[in-house]
Amino acid sequence: MSQAPHHKVALLAGGVGGAKMAEGLAGLDGIDLSIIGNVADDEVFHGLWVSPDIDTLTYSLAGMIDRKQGWGVADEGKRALGILSQLGEETWMTLGDKDLGLHIYRTMRRKNGDRPQDIARHIARSFGIKPDILLPTDDVIQTRLETDMGWLSFQQYFVREQCKPTVSTLRFDGLDLARPTPEALAALAEADIIVFAPSNPLVSIAPILAIPDIRAAVQEAKAVKIAVSPLIAGKVVKGPADRMMTALGMRADSVGIAEHYAGLIDMLVIDHADAALGPDIWALGIEPIVEAILMKSQKDKCRLADQVIQHAAASSRSGARA
Repeated sequence: MSQAPHHKVALLAGGVGGAKMAEGLAGLDGIDLSIIGNVADDEVFHGLWVSPDIDTLTYSLAGMIDRKQGWGVADEGKRALGILSQLGEETWMTLGDKDLGLHIYRTMRRKNGDRPQDIARHIARSFGIKPDILLPTDDVIQTRLETDMGWLSFQQYFVREQCKPTVSTLRFDGLDLARPTPEALAALAEADIIVFAPSNPLVSIAPILAIPDIRAAVQEAKAVKIAVSPLIAGKVVKGPADRMMTALGMRADSVGIAEHYAGLIDMLVIDHADAALGPDIWALGIEPIVEAILMKSQKDKCRLADQVIQHAAASSRSGARA
């Protein structure tokens, strides 16, 4: 007889850091894992609905991800993009042939009126993924960034402009009409542990929390809430989080991460390089946990995920939450 899961875990995740944390947690025994992914990076390309963060989660957990670039499908061709380029279309969003197949399927089902959550779950199951990939909303929300080049979508800023413009304002369009999915709310309410992945807090995690009722669901959940810092010694492992935090007047280190999540988390996992920041994090009512947080291999991902779960479980048993 199989043993029941030891912990129900809800992971808030976006980008490559979120996918790595998901892989680590999925590699542990005794974990019933639900992953609430960011959908605010979604955008239409060539008439197709593309969901980059959800797809990065999907491809990573399915063992299909292009490890070199961190997204897209490994061993991918770009013949379709070649034709589109020949026809005069912009092809700065590099979508491979296999990847386009997924976007065609998603777009077809969306046009048929199917729920985006149902589509995402079917894709994950078809790819043999055991954790539940959940959308925070079935509605369309999209990140917009005001920069020294004007207003840009996230993909224009991140891919086309390679994060070079200076960001002065962030907004999430569509929040006034957005509603949370019941699946995401249930995952948060039923979790023993809620993990904030080492994702960009401003454009990966913030859009999830900005959806009506999601932040309140996190705050009201009985789970231990633990975040992993995306910064080591004030620098991000991948992406523009440190530059964006500085540009928006935030402290670009693990204390800045703690300040951003104050009132939401009980514990923050920081790297050994940031151990001296512990007292400042404690002062915010958040317990600092010092571990090696750089994830280069699957072994690293599972080690860090196990440490996160062990620290959260110990806190739950002792009642020593902030």
